[in-house]
Amino acid sequence: MGIDLFDVARIQLTEAKEPPLSAQNRAVRDRMWDKAVQANPTLFDGPVVACAELERVGPGILRLSWARVTYRHYALRRVPGATALPSLFVNVVQPTDDGRVLAARMSPSTAAPGRWQLPGGSVEPPQDGEVLDEPGLAGQAARELVEELGIGAAPETLRLWAVTRGENRSVGLTYLVPALPEASVRTAFAAAAAAERAQGREPELDGIALLRSPDELVDLPGPHADYLGPVIRRYRVGR
Repeated sequence: MGIDLFDVARIQLTEAKEPPLSAQNRAVRDRMWDKAVQANPTLFDGPVVACAELERVGPGILRLSWARVTYRHYALRRVPGATALPSLFVNVVQPTDDGRVLAARMSPSTAAPGRWQLPGGSVEPPQDGEVLDEPGLAGQAARELVEELGIGAAPETLRLWAVTRGENRSVGLTYLVPALPEASVRTAFAAAAAAERAQGREPELDGIALLRSPDELVDLPGPHADYLGPVIRRYRVGR
């Protein structure tokens, strides 16, 4: 499927610089970004982290070099001759106590409407004077879990479980959290979605499914993230 899936015990993190752009490529990038915003006004050019390099340096050890960019950086993917750094995101395997894995569907207003994926989001850069480290990444994953699904988990209970590299060489840091009963998962998601709508906002996720096997992905209407099948398969084999 073109997906790299790494077993990982530890990540070494180092900061790099965003590659320089020619004035021409910068202008084309900005035009592409403006066109994307016109098509989807909910897009915003906030700060994010991109992956500059990923390499294995020892058994279970990956070195990840990262750079500060904003979302418009990824418009370079549509600029002929230009190269965008791969995106870097965190996501979470939320199992149920009967061995299924939660998949969530992106809402129509998002950048990937209707796509099924794990709960998660882009990595945000650290504040001035702070560093990007493993506890901080686990904290970002825990925040995504509570914001999107209403499921609270202390960052120290999240275990870095796998690293994926797939479409556009995008790198995902996948965390595993303790299993919950199905009723708890569905109740938390419904409450989180209702709270968003009460504030006049559309939830980022508009549906969930609990999957026991990657074969069940064919029953979900719409596309799914390229890493989803391999991650579910790994959980099924290794749990």
